[in-house]
Amino acid sequence: MRSTAPFLTLLVPLLIACAPKPAAAPASGESGAPVSAAGMAAVQDDASQKDVVKIAAGSPDHSTLVAAVTHAKLVDVLASSGPYTVFAPTNAAFEKLPPGTVDDLLKPANLATLQAILRHHVTTSVYEVAEFTDGQTLGMADGKSAAISKRGADVFFGEGRIVASIRGSNGIVHVIDAVVVPK
Repeated sequence: MRSTAPFLTLLVPLLIACAPKPAAAPASGESGAPVSAAGMAAVQDDASQKDVVKIAAGSPDHSTLVAAVTHAKLVDVLASSGPYTVFAPTNAAFEKLPPGTVDDLLKPANLATLQAILRHHVTTSVYEVAEFTDGQTLGMADGKSAAISKRGADVFFGEGRIVASIRGSNGIVHVIDAVVVPK
């Protein structure tokens, strides 16, 4: 099992510091051309392996997650070098939440809560499914812990069953069938 505590103490301030700020008027470089204020997620690269954000953005089953990550201003952080293990709830997982929950989380007044829930789905190491053990505890980017369990051949992150895994350039995305809300 890998210790993530040293990484978390660095990651939490990084997640906060790296969240995109409202852009000011575009600056001009030495050539007079505008300098882009966009972060790593805006880099157009169709040849390289996709990062965890581009994996989710390319999946029609993750449009709710992508909208939430975008609203929470976490896109550029998750597009950075990582490494990350992202537990990515599907649209169907979000639909299992009580009616109105997603709309409520997307309200500006609930931004911190949304960010905390999303950060609870990210850890700063790369874990393949085969590396998970029953009862394993992971330190998550929100500073809390999450449990891994095995039930037969199935592996669970909290109550979310891992249904697929996709390697990315900066980590791995484990598709899960539930949104895991930290306690």
